[in-house]
Amino acid sequence: MSAQAEIYKLFADKLFRVCLKYSKNYQDAQDTLQDSFLMIFKDIKKFKHKGSFEGWAKRVTVNVALQKFRDKSVLQFDAMEDSKFPEEDVFVDVDEKNISLDFLLSLIKELPPKYQVVFNLYVLDRYSHQEISELLKISTGTSKSNLFRARKLLQNKINNSKINNSKINSYENKHRQVIS
Repeated sequence: MSAQAEIYKLFADKLFRVCLKYSKNYQDAQDTLQDSFLMIFKDIKKFKHKGSFEGWAKRVTVNVALQKFRDKSVLQFDAMEDSKFPEEDVFVDVDEKNISLDFLLSLIKELPPKYQVVFNLYVLDRYSHQEISELLKISTGTSKSNLFRARKLLQNKINNSKINNSKINSYENKHRQVIS
């Protein structure tokens, strides 16, 4: 087996999960993974052995995914001043017993692209606002504002799903009683 095949075998699953976070669907994620490995193999001499190879490959993959967003002109950020984002933080209240990870990830995919990307970078991939601002060529204030709005939208979606689920459960319980 060639060295490239070994690298692919070792990292494809992990990098594919990264691709899924930044893609609209499974097919787009596969395309991003393929493009990422092409870039990794092309630029492998740029890996400076500072940190892990996996971390470097993940950064390449994120950059490829972000470039695809830019190429599709999906990421349109409004220029915002640093002072325009709310100071208080919004925490997304997730009831892990009633909300699955798959459902939460589907809600994240429903966010507008600019909110989804900032949310993924900050929350899921642990980039700082400074790193996000450099990657996306936006101010740190814009990054913070988009994260705030993403969290607020997610919280609303979760609250709406709880309301809908309680209405469904209430409806089912009433009809069970009538049938019994």
